[in-house]
Amino acid sequence: MSSSADILRVAIIGGGPAGLGAAIALSALPNIKIDLYEKARELREVGAGINIGYNCWKVLELLGAAEEVRGHLQQNVIHRNGISSEIRRVRPAPSLPLKYRTIRARRTRLQSALISKVPQGIIQLNKKLVSIEDAAAQGVRLTFEDGTETVADLLIGGDGIRSVVRLSIFPDHVTSFTGTTIWRTLVPAKSLSDIPDLVPETSWWHGPAGHCYFSLVDDPSEFSDSSAPKSEQMLEVSCRYIIDPALDTERRFSWGIPATNERVTAHFTQYDPRPRNALSRVPEGNWKEFSAFSGPRLEKLTGLGKVVLLGDASHPLSGAFGSGAAFALEDGWILARAIEYTTTRPQPTIPGDAQITKMQNIADALEIFNEVRSPYYHRMHNHLDNEKAKVLQTQTKAKAQSSDPMYVFESALETRLGSFSIGDEMNWIYRNDIELVWQNYVQRVLERPAVSTL
Repeated sequence: MSSSADILRVAIIGGGPAGLGAAIALSALPNIKIDLYEKARELREVGAGINIGYNCWKVLELLGAAEEVRGHLQQNVIHRNGISSEIRRVRPAPSLPLKYRTIRARRTRLQSALISKVPQGIIQLNKKLVSIEDAAAQGVRLTFEDGTETVADLLIGGDGIRSVVRLSIFPDHVTSFTGTTIWRTLVPAKSLSDIPDLVPETSWWHGPAGHCYFSLVDDPSEFSDSSAPKSEQMLEVSCRYIIDPALDTERRFSWGIPATNERVTAHFTQYDPRPRNALSRVPEGNWKEFSAFSGPRLEKLTGLGKVVLLGDASHPLSGAFGSGAAFALEDGWILARAIEYTTTRPQPTIPGDAQITKMQNIADALEIFNEVRSPYYHRMHNHLDNEKAKVLQTQTKAKAQSSDPMYVFESALETRLGSFSIGDEMNWIYRNDIELVWQNYVQRVLERPAVSTL
């Protein structure tokens, strides 16, 4: 029988993909007690659709949740000049086995699949974290808004872009509004089916300061099966508008707040009649507004030797390459592998020092996690910075040549579209196989002697 000192007490903050994925991966290990704390009163997903590509399928398989995620299989993805409607780029479906091809799914589908794999009794709702305190060898003390406290050996921050955990261990790290506002909704596909070129292909309509995006999010076979529950095939509508954040005067804190049709459509009046028609038909009250925030790159994803950041909390990027869920799930799986390694490796047993040994194992596991994942996110930050610089350089050159805003837009559009991968140059993200990443790491690094971090 394991003593209390042998049990690893893990507290996870956040009930999104990062928190749920970590709970699934860690619960498969022995001698671990997991509590997942979510501030919402009910576990629900805010948003519309989500991309599930090769990298995400691979980690979903490892978590045992792949079979339960279904959505619209993307064939050709079409990028248009949103003003003239000219097709500027077509991204064909990759040559992958069918089960690994990209789908667009309702975010709730992914969440339900993950929740179904979390053992009963782990998730605690209406638990808003307000502070953490280093409790030395005893771990980390957590205080919640309802006045309750708990102590954990390991604290996992999976609480998103505005992470309380990140702010607690890196108080000087500040996120700010990027200038990007996104409006999202799901509508019945049949309500827009008469508008040409919106379905069934996924389409982007790019404008001078953003884009409109249309994609089905359901597998049509679910609606041809008479035994399936009666519902409607849904279409995601997502619109993005970008301004110079220095010129923004609005209060930007809430996430997923209601927005009126007038507020949304006012930003896309220059667009082709087809996307404008689609936006005007969204039922009033359906839109949700999201203000995008980002922050500087973190040098480390861990702190205190017993706190680790996963998902958006660990990489406050200005864009997630359509793979935010994959990144979060990969983080949790790698963390579980690192803990499994450090707790099962041969090591001397010192009578009476079980707690010290446990904390050393945690600290070593977090060093391993950081060594695997931190360079990956550094590379993403650098890539985004480079792409932003390319667009800015193109715009600056175009403005020097002409004062016509449409000329500047046309000149910059091809550069913007270059960030949408159609070849192999972004395989380090989209074809990432996290299991292979771990195997390569073990082969390359883990045979070296362990270095104490306490």
